Amino acid sequence: MTPTAPKILVVDDTPANLVAMRRLLADSGAQLFEASSGNEALTMCLDHDFALILLDVNMPEMDGFEVAALLGEAERLRETPIIFVTAAYADDINRLKGYRFGAVDYIAKPINDVVLQSKVRIFLDLYDARAQLRYALDALSERNRELNEEIAERKRIEAQILHQATHDMLTGLPNRALFHDRLHTAMQRAPRQSTGFALALLDIDGFKGVNDTHGHPAGDALLCAIATRLRDELRADDTVARLGGDEFALILENVSDVDLLMERCRALGARLAEPYPLHGRQGAFDARVSASIGIAVCGGAGIDEELIQAADRALYAAKDGGKNQCVLAD
Repeated sequence: MTPTAPKILVVDDTPANLVAMRRLLADSGAQLFEASSGNEALTMCLDHDFALILLDVNMPEMDGFEVAALLGEAERLRETPIIFVTAAYADDINRLKGYRFGAVDYIAKPINDVVLQSKVRIFLDLYDARAQLRYALDALSERNRELNEEIAERKRIEAQILHQATHDMLTGLPNRALFHDRLHTAMQRAPRQSTGFALALLDIDGFKGVNDTHGHPAGDALLCAIATRLRDELRADDTVARLGGDEFALILENVSDVDLLMERCRALGARLAEPYPLHGRQGAFDARVSASIGIAVCGGAGIDEELIQAADRALYAAKDGGKNQCVLAD
């Protein structure tokens, strides 16, 4: 972005003085603006950002001190440097008064060309330095914003990748890898807790028939519907995972009563056996399936694989016993 030339406002009620200032500042590199009264100067200050104001002290209606005082009341304008131009330079009282109203310097009339040009150059250089600093700070702020967006996007992508690595793509449930991780955590925690937990392995009875008759899209829709019911029926600290195909696993926390556990699993089986309204290759239909559930309880120290094998044996007993039932491992 190419910076615009700084602006200088010259305020004087005498046209000849304005012409003289115009001549002296012609080579300053700044855009010159002129006002012949205090009111005109205030109006122009609202429309422009001035690097410097050369303000005549002695003007009718509103003198330079009043103009400076009003500029100081506006937050956007109070930092604008003001050089008072006055014939009463030797008057210390007026000079102190001017400083009190925000003057940064004085120039005496008649104006010394070299003094005026030197002082104006100092304030233009200061304005340019401040403008460059603002530009650098704005650029830094923009870069920080971009970096924060990049970091947030990277975290989002990393979280997405991690989720994809640990969750089933179809149902969104934890996958086999995350299931084993949570089961291992539960096994390590069990000896320190007053209650145990249970592992339930679950197969869907009749899923293959739905897949073969109504097509794989209908089968996928059925698996998603089953996953939704499982999520809805479990508590917040439980885990439901899809191990693959129509196989699911449940980690049921805080198990202290086996009878209540079996009642809960049978209620879950009844919920899964309710019809599923789906759409297949032959149109709308109600899928009717059930669940065989094998359950093993861990009440203390143990080995992950032994618990899985116990639940797996109970699952096969449920399937061999006619399906659509819950069996507790010995």
